[in-house]
Amino acid sequence: MLIGVPKEIKSQEYRVGLTPESVSELIADGHQVWVETLAGEGIGAPDESYLASGAVIKNTAAEIFAECEMIVKVKEPQAVERAMLRPGQILYTYLHLAPDPEQTTDLINSGAVCIAYETVTDDSGELPLLKPMSQVAGRLATQVGATALQKLGGGRGVLLGGVPGVSSGKVVIIGGGDVGYNAALMAIGLQAEVTILERSNKVMEKLSYEFGNRAQVRRSTPDTLAKLLTEADLVIGAVLIPGAAAPKLVTREMLSTMKDGSVLVDVAIDQGGCFETSKATTHADPTYVIDGVVHYCVANMPGAVARTSTYALNAATLYYAKRLARMGWKAAMREDPHLLNGLNICEGKLTIKAVAEAQNLEWVDPESVL
Repeated sequence: MLIGVPKEIKSQEYRVGLTPESVSELIADGHQVWVETLAGEGIGAPDESYLASGAVIKNTAAEIFAECEMIVKVKEPQAVERAMLRPGQILYTYLHLAPDPEQTTDLINSGAVCIAYETVTDDSGELPLLKPMSQVAGRLATQVGATALQKLGGGRGVLLGGVPGVSSGKVVIIGGGDVGYNAALMAIGLQAEVTILERSNKVMEKLSYEFGNRAQVRRSTPDTLAKLLTEADLVIGAVLIPGAAAPKLVTREMLSTMKDGSVLVDVAIDQGGCFETSKATTHADPTYVIDGVVHYCVANMPGAVARTSTYALNAATLYYAKRLARMGWKAAMREDPHLLNGLNICEGKLTIKAVAEAQNLEWVDPESVL
């Protein structure tokens, strides 16, 4: 199969779909890989490293989209990229369609086979291709939140760890999954006062055993959240409903109860955000203030640590990329129902129920397209 890796063009996105090492593995399997020039620059992988791996370097994304049978990316295709997709071509990347009807429409019209990393599952019901970026984003959430709390970041001037004689900052994490767990690890490491809100008994039990008295683990209810917001210095939104739009858990009205200069970090922004006042921002201009509360809502947080993120992502995504290239998408999905769960759009048909419900569209069972 001829596989293409275009350079990411979303603002401040430095990751790349395949590392040189991943390219080597695909070529060893008998495939060809075309990489757009400078695609790996953001992770310290120059064109020469891809050439040494056996790739062909192309000058433009247009050449790659025009000829390659499978496109491997990181972020959702931008409008100019969606216009280059063609019927039957495989697109393998993050999509996050639920809050993005324009992208959904364009991908349906393209006739391409669109596989979303974030909805591929495994035997335990986890999301293995989303997990590495959730780990990165969770750890970054505490880091960027701590920076935003500084006066120069627009915050109230609080050091999360405090110092002897001065209380630590209070961190509230909404959701105890991969993002929340990793955010808590970092906040605890900074010696903040940490509370994790979660609804799953199984997850609460796991977190309680893991953190002991280093963090409070509480059942998430509207009343509990409302009370904790009045005390929090940093609130991290870490909720996820696979494939669906994130629920709006913090309303505009709740902001008036929060401290001036407190910080919200919305890791769920790729799925529309879990704060009512969230709107996507970029690394170039990451924060804004509403009612005295600093909002950090960067939609591609892991792009800030592009090398770490790319290698972590490839460790998860390469397995399925190799199967898709070797078997073709139909055979690979017939054999693996977890990969089939990643099929969001197929040759003009929407194949994921959560997106259909979010956008009031018709959908078809993905098995019907096999």
